[in-house]
Amino acid sequence: MTRLSAILASALLACAIAPAATISTTLTVNATAALGASGFTITGTANFTGGIGNGNLSASVPISGISSDPVKTTFTITLAAGGTMTGTLSVPLALVTGSSTSGTVALAVTNGTGTYAGATGTINLTGSISGNAATGFQLTNFTGSGTITTGGGGPSNPVPTITAVQDAAGNTPSIAQGSIFIVKGTTLSASGFTSFAPPRPTQPSGVKVTFTPTAGGTGTDAFIVYLYNQGGVNQIAAILPSTVAVGNYNVTVTNGTVSAPFAAQVVASKVALFTQDSSGSGLASVQNYISAAAVDLNRLTTGSVSGITISPAKPGQPVIAYGTGLGAYAAGDNSASPVFDFRASATIQAVVGGVTIPVDYAGRAGYAGEDQINFTLPTNIPTGCSVSLQISVNGKLSPATSIAIAPDANSSACVIPGYTTSQLQKLDQGGTITAGGFSITQFAITLPPPVGNVKSNLVSGGFTKLTGFQLSSAAQANVSVIQQGSCQVIQSSGGSGTTAGGSLTYLDAGNVTVTGPAGSSLTNTALKESTDFSYSLSSTEGFAIPGQASFSLPGGTYSLAGAGGNDVGTFNTSISLGSPLTVTGGLPTSVTRSNSLTLNWTGGNSSDLVEIVGGSSTSTGTGTNVVTTSTTFICLTTAGQKTFTVPSSILQQLPATTGTNTGSLEVASGTVGSNFTASLKAGGSIDAGTFASFVGTGAAVTYQ
Repeated sequence: MTRLSAILASALLACAIAPAATISTTLTVNATAALGASGFTITGTANFTGGIGNGNLSASVPISGISSDPVKTTFTITLAAGGTMTGTLSVPLALVTGSSTSGTVALAVTNGTGTYAGATGTINLTGSISGNAATGFQLTNFTGSGTITTGGGGPSNPVPTITAVQDAAGNTPSIAQGSIFIVKGTTLSASGFTSFAPPRPTQPSGVKVTFTPTAGGTGTDAFIVYLYNQGGVNQIAAILPSTVAVGNYNVTVTNGTVSAPFAAQVVASKVALFTQDSSGSGLASVQNYISAAAVDLNRLTTGSVSGITISPAKPGQPVIAYGTGLGAYAAGDNSASPVFDFRASATIQAVVGGVTIPVDYAGRAGYAGEDQINFTLPTNIPTGCSVSLQISVNGKLSPATSIAIAPDANSSACVIPGYTTSQLQKLDQGGTITAGGFSITQFAITLPPPVGNVKSNLVSGGFTKLTGFQLSSAAQANVSVIQQGSCQVIQSSGGSGTTAGGSLTYLDAGNVTVTGPAGSSLTNTALKESTDFSYSLSSTEGFAIPGQASFSLPGGTYSLAGAGGNDVGTFNTSISLGSPLTVTGGLPTSVTRSNSLTLNWTGGNSSDLVEIVGGSSTSTGTGTNVVTTSTTFICLTTAGQKTFTVPSSILQQLPATTGTNTGSLEVASGTVGSNFTASLKAGGSIDAGTFASFVGTGAAVTYQ
């Protein structure tokens, strides 16, 4: 080597290897800790000075963990500039229980990805907290200074960063042998979109996705379906070879340089259905069988969209659902897959509206990695515009989706309370529906020590804009979309930047106030407006928290008034709050999911709505790759029925409560008041507005 060559080589090496650096920074965190069935889920913003930039913080605390002092949990900060920081949060128990409204939280960085792989540092954050354990805490301007030491050693060229490895249908972790999956992140591929037909390459344009056993050994490259990098979205779709053994893997993407490994699990089967908006929830990709030569895409009404005929399914009609993850089939991984039926080796069923249906076919049908499931709807199937649909493989259910089913063979549209056929047609043609939904709820519940028996009061709601694919998601905001006498299953996931269960777009309605009867302490009291324009006002009786709003919810009339905001004009509406039902024998503390759950009650007006809600959660992954998936069912009936049976097919969609995971069960009765209207600043009025009230009891439950 000549002297000039040696100098150039040294210079290039110096540019390629980034030394470790210590960065002085001030960190400010604003976050919300929301209480769910399994514990607190913490989400918020993390803003660094010193050139690090802004990011999003996520963490979770199981209910069993709030008895230790300090309460400790792992966190992930995903930085807008790329990369993550991971580590441990230590929160004084006094802040969690509400006995103190200010304190110091210790944030210890122990690792990261991208630029911050191997990063370390500790920052003590001081700030104030408000809220309550029943409805959630707000951490406001927790600020502190410290240093972050980067790990160094990274190449100067942009390094691919993986943020998620998920199945291509349900968008959840764990990848089945022979299935289609998605890798999400940054710098995964060049700009643009390129798709590949069979036989698919394993390294197009130098890009490859490799699964390497965490225990060591040779990696396996996946078959690339497409490379996508445009509009701020960078992801790779691929098929995992059926020969990759079940187990734990490090996934890497090579694009000039190699990404940091991302932990993933390979399983034998994990079916999920494709959905029409690719969200993993909502209206599934289902065809209604008309004849051997014709099928309709399942939608809310009968007609056509972009030349494709559409219709709701009918009772007694055969339908075809599409998904991925039934299992390995090496002969069809990288070719136009021949027909292969998995029913010979697995018990496969469709679960529609809580009804279990045998399938006529389940397997590959011409497309590598894609599964086709054929079944016939019974003539007595529950009907509606968002009837739950899942596939069961050996008792394990796919994530919840929905299907539209008309009331009979002669109907041209499905039926959903509060929506006209013309509105449903509007949704099918790509339009949106704007609805207002507010509720007053009160639950007498028992929380784990040190909280105990409390009465949780909540006034909440907002105005939402939804598409035809989001009606099942709307059940979370407006129970009127659920068919009376039936149940709706809703699933959501948190961690590693993943979500499932759909999302709604909320609109700004300005200042919203509530006024109640004597004894409520509510007189033109403002609801708190969040950054996403949802509204809430909460209090907890029997668990005093300094600075929290203090009010009760006695029986009587409650009025809402909206002053108008950037999106929604003024509105007024009112409702009467009644007395709770009495559940015969009280709520159970343990529920066997394989058995149906019958609840009986007395009291209430015969026309009052009764809402039965239960839920539990499960976590997958380890460390910073933990993803918690919560599953909730909502059943709706009337008080005059005096009984309701939650089918075992609904209960089995909940994960069993094990370890630190907990479950919940609630029964409430109430009414949906007269519809109200409000003008829209963009012109016209909202399509529907409802004000509901529910009073009930709740309990922690073990689901076995």
